[in-house]
Amino acid sequence: MYIFKAGVVGAGAMGAEIAQVISYSGLPVVLKDVDQRMLDKGLAHIREIYQRRVDKGKMSASDMDSKVSLITPTLTYDDFGDVDLVIEAVPEQMTIKRAVLAELARVLPESAIVASNTSALSISEMGAAFGRPSKMVGMHFFNPASVMKLVEVIPGLDTSQETVDDVVAFAESLRKLPVVVKECPGFLVNRLLMPYLNEAVLALESGAASAAEIDQRMQAWGWPMGPFLLMDMLGLDVCAHVGQYLESEYGERMKGARLFPLLLQAGRLGEKSGAGFFGYGGETDEPVKKMIADLQASGQVTPDPGGFSEDRLVLPLINEAALCLQENIASPGDIDMAMVAGSGMTYQGERMGPLAVADTLGLDVVLEKLEGLHKTYGERFRPARYLKMKVRAGHLGKKTGRGFHEYSA
Repeated sequence: MYIFKAGVVGAGAMGAEIAQVISYSGLPVVLKDVDQRMLDKGLAHIREIYQRRVDKGKMSASDMDSKVSLITPTLTYDDFGDVDLVIEAVPEQMTIKRAVLAELARVLPESAIVASNTSALSISEMGAAFGRPSKMVGMHFFNPASVMKLVEVIPGLDTSQETVDDVVAFAESLRKLPVVVKECPGFLVNRLLMPYLNEAVLALESGAASAAEIDQRMQAWGWPMGPFLLMDMLGLDVCAHVGQYLESEYGERMKGARLFPLLLQAGRLGEKSGAGFFGYGGETDEPVKKMIADLQASGQVTPDPGGFSEDRLVLPLINEAALCLQENIASPGDIDMAMVAGSGMTYQGERMGPLAVADTLGLDVVLEKLEGLHKTYGERFRPARYLKMKVRAGHLGKKTGRGFHEYSA
């Protein structure tokens, strides 16, 4: 099915970015919210994105006006009667999403596809709430959508193949890189990234190293920015919410650090609030240091005298990627491509995903290190069964020509 007209429900940061991306492709898009102030703010943000292109000489002012005119802001569903695809971008709470889906079911044509921009929640549950599960799919853009190329496409249990194919083609028409991912909590990139980010906080609160030192070390390892700067940019409330959901689904290995709720209670939500792990403007990170000292003094956190190792953050991410392979969530190539496109991951100066990194290190080396960390820190480092199978079969990575990927001699 060709998409002639799209809709976006939710004019917050992500909804506005998605509407801009759709309008840039030349497609008319209806942008709906329940709050006029949010609509105005969303449109202003869209204009800012286009204005940056004008300022750089990549677009004329008249072209910008033409693109912006493709966006119809609205507080009602009056313009949704002929849309072919709607992207839901409301807050990450299933109760809100279910209410919106029920509204959409009443106003959309039978042929319309509904795609949720959720970063973690169940597409199958949303399909049941929508009432047309074959037309419900996940379409997870990455922030900022105007810049990031990756889009995760997540079929629910009852999503039709036609719907998946239509959404993949639509994503490609937006000049994005779609990766089809089997439904699981956190999908792919967030599922892999959260153990990495959470382990950084666990290392910080135990005194293994400072936030600035960990950021410097991980950036030197190959990440475009350190985990704490990244979390401050994403929003600590968002990170904590996703982390809590993944912990509820995956259990002990995703158990969140104790520092997260303390930061939220103190209103330290990251850059948007002027303070997170770091301080911005007139703020400092001294309150965070006190929180850590109090956690250790109360016995809630055991001090870690062992110092910091990059392995402690990278290996859980690799292990989670192996678990995704074990569960057939995505192919090795798609897992690596998604992490490179979604997070900017590199290693040794090359754009390289976690499975390729494991093959470079040697799967036997990865397994041995994970087993050591498992003994020291517990269940969250338990090696994936698939990783053990690979090592026992002699699939050790580049040095044997076969690991998670295959290599020619």
